[in-house]
Amino acid sequence: MNTFRYPGAWPAVVDFIAATGTHTIFGLPGDDLNLVSALRGGPVRLLLCRDQRNAAFMATGFATQSGGPGVCVVGKGPATTNALTGILEARCGAVPLMVLAAGTAVAQRGHRAFQELDQLAFIRPMVKWAERIDHPDRLVPALETAWATAAHGAAGPVYLELPDHLTTTPIDRHRPWQIGLEQSVEYRCDPASNALALIRSSRRCAILVGGGARHRNHGGVLQCFAEHIGAPLFATASGRGAVDEDHELFLGLAGLYLRPDAARIWRELDLVISLGSRLEETARFGWETAPPPVVQVNIAAEEFSADHEGPRVLGDLLAVVRAWLTELPQRERDTAWFSQIAEARTRMFDEAKRLLAVDPPRDGRIRVAAVLATMDATLPVNRITVQENGLQDMWSYLFPFHQVRSGAGVVAPSEQTPLGFGAAASGGVAVAAPDRLVVAFVGDGAFELFGGDLATFARERLGVLFVVLCNGGYGWLQSQLNHNHPGSYPGLFADDSRPPLATSGIEGVRDRVVTDLAALRAELRTAARHCQSGGIAIVRVPVALSDEPPGIAESAADSNSLKVPM
Repeated sequence: MNTFRYPGAWPAVVDFIAATGTHTIFGLPGDDLNLVSALRGGPVRLLLCRDQRNAAFMATGFATQSGGPGVCVVGKGPATTNALTGILEARCGAVPLMVLAAGTAVAQRGHRAFQELDQLAFIRPMVKWAERIDHPDRLVPALETAWATAAHGAAGPVYLELPDHLTTTPIDRHRPWQIGLEQSVEYRCDPASNALALIRSSRRCAILVGGGARHRNHGGVLQCFAEHIGAPLFATASGRGAVDEDHELFLGLAGLYLRPDAARIWRELDLVISLGSRLEETARFGWETAPPPVVQVNIAAEEFSADHEGPRVLGDLLAVVRAWLTELPQRERDTAWFSQIAEARTRMFDEAKRLLAVDPPRDGRIRVAAVLATMDATLPVNRITVQENGLQDMWSYLFPFHQVRSGAGVVAPSEQTPLGFGAAASGGVAVAAPDRLVVAFVGDGAFELFGGDLATFARERLGVLFVVLCNGGYGWLQSQLNHNHPGSYPGLFADDSRPPLATSGIEGVRDRVVTDLAALRAELRTAARHCQSGGIAIVRVPVALSDEPPGIAESAADSNSLKVPM
């Protein structure tokens, strides 16, 4: 082909992004604003954010939902440090994210230039790949490398720095863009492998599905595999949504969020098959005493946990499971084992019903469990719920108080659980799934931290419904304080007399407070209709600080190392 010349780096970047099929990027560009000019009239839009951290969260939410890389654009110096929390979340959540940052021009480095900072030094340890482009000839190959690196292998964030001198330097492209990689996802299964031998000899094994199983359960192959070997299904927090929680073998989340009836099944296991999980601390909580062997399947060697006995299988988990299905004979149904699983699942649902029917509202406020049940009964089944990880929104991690039914979706933060991630990420999820209702289930502390970009959501007509649990701020810290020092520091971290985040001046935002279930049902229906036309709806539900998820506070208090964020 003939050489194609761009007038600067940003027009080349925009052309590349358009070639990938990506229609939206998120961020707050640097002072030169050449990106804004390059986007004018083209197929790619910039969703302009007010906070770089929120921009990175939104791009991460987009990538988590879509399965392809999200793109975040920031300036230099403090703009890049502001984005670090979002980059950390993408790295720990194994989410493909491409961060494009401005940088100091070569001629100005070392001369105390405005916002000069060695950005590579602190970014590089937090990403899969990082590069600064000083010469115009390196931009085209660097963009292609960044995109492929973010999306393939163990997905994660990449960083590309475009110094100021490149914004007006012509960029030449001498060939077509190389976007995709030709890859084989076949897995040749050795019939004598240690993993297969363990699975064959196991009598009571379980399957644990992690975040690496997102977008890797085509045709319900993971449920088929569970039926094939007679194994109950568990998920990590970030693995939710990968399998249908309506399935008879699903028993909820492992580790910290394991319910007592499911824990009785867990204690009888002689093998765990971990699919796409790093086996982080919350997923392993409660495994301290004589854990069973673990067969781990992951796409990259660095994703394995070296703390467990058992074989480690390197490969695409979808291909591995399909190969195992051909090698392993259909296991004869163990009637007693299946009955135990079914009874545990029934008791878990019965426990939820008893709590809703018998336990009265605390302090005259709606129970969080009742909020979740009302959402299930009122909102569309195919909605996507985006979670935070605070004291009371942690109720949504407890199955079956929150159940991800067939056709539904869920996006949860990684083990880092940065405050405000779910609130901001919901916008990126909405961009990736414009035909579905996106519900951000968040605490008021997280909602207020994100609040600077509420106007962004309204301006872009993202149609997100926020269900905000209002306990006065940072409920987890206040709860721990109340347990350890009763009555000594009332309202230090959570004070429900504080004025809420103001929204009255933002066009397109519907903001209501509800205090009883009848009003909640009516308001959720109205809010969902408001969101259908792109409006933003906020449903605030005052909740009692004492309404803690069962077992969570006790489990955290028993561990010297477990840190559960607000």
